[in-house]
Amino acid sequence: MSTTHEKDTTPRDGLRVVDKAQYGQAAFLAVVGGYVVYDATTLSDGFADQPVQPYAFPYVVGSVLIVLAVMLAIATARGDVPVAEEGEDVDLTQPSDWPTVLKLVAVFLANILLIDWLGWAITGALLFVGTAYVLGSRTLIRDVAVGVALSVGTWYGFYSGLGLAIPAGILDGVL
Repeated sequence: MSTTHEKDTTPRDGLRVVDKAQYGQAAFLAVVGGYVVYDATTLSDGFADQPVQPYAFPYVVGSVLIVLAVMLAIATARGDVPVAEEGEDVDLTQPSDWPTVLKLVAVFLANILLIDWLGWAITGALLFVGTAYVLGSRTLIRDVAVGVALSVGTWYGFYSGLGLAIPAGILDGVL
């Protein structure tokens, strides 16, 4: 998580460093907040007995975005600059591990290609097992058990809980 610290941002020549990107971010937040507030004005009233109308939440979110934009602009004008994280367990001097990235892409592509035929309950478990294996796990039984529990649980959560159809594949009628 990035934190801001009040630092002496004055270089040796006496000119203060201004992070112009923070002003761009503040402007973006203000535009998004303004649009959210405007969009809230187009919402119709809910039922008369509702204590909180549908437009209340967008008004709050949009207003908070605008307040944050103003606070960021003020902090930037005062000279606050973000401090980059050091990275806890990432060695930035090492190159990317492209073989691992390509193996993960292969696992995701296999999931995409097989989901209609096998269904989410099976391909979700294979996705978990394959990803865990590529990232270094060698406990196959545990990975399969966790993958099956997660994929079947999410299938039932989406299908029964939210009413969204997720492909059952060859388990259609079983699940």
